[in-house]
Amino acid sequence: MDMQLKIIGTIESDIKDYRTAPKMEHEPGAVRARVHLDPAYAVGVDAMEPGAKLELFTWFHKADRSVLKVHPRGDVTQPQRGVFTTRSPFRPNPIGLHRVTLVAIENETTLVIEPLEAIDGTPVIDIKSAPNPT
Repeated sequence: MDMQLKIIGTIESDIKDYRTAPKMEHEPGAVRARVHLDPAYAVGVDAMEPGAKLELFTWFHKADRSVLKVHPRGDVTQPQRGVFTTRSPFRPNPIGLHRVTLVAIENETTLVIEPLEAIDGTPVIDIKSAPNPT
């Protein structure tokens, strides 16, 4: 099976180091950030409006893909657990899921979003409209 991901954009964030980044978007330190879309994908945000709830999928390009067990939240006082039972960025396929709100669209290819815990330069692989809570 041939699988290929396309990078549709890149994160611009004030967070520069994954070691000091918040673990989740709702934690202190999450920031307002920008997604710079490849112009080839700009039409994909047609009809997107500020205030929209989005699910942003990223590729944790700095992650160690060989890791299968971690201390939850990096806390070495906790026993190690399998990565599939955690939100660790270190995993065989380091896909990040971020629930964010669209603040604005600038120049058709830049989405201003918040809150985000991803580091500057993180590749974006998909954006989906978040489901409405029922």
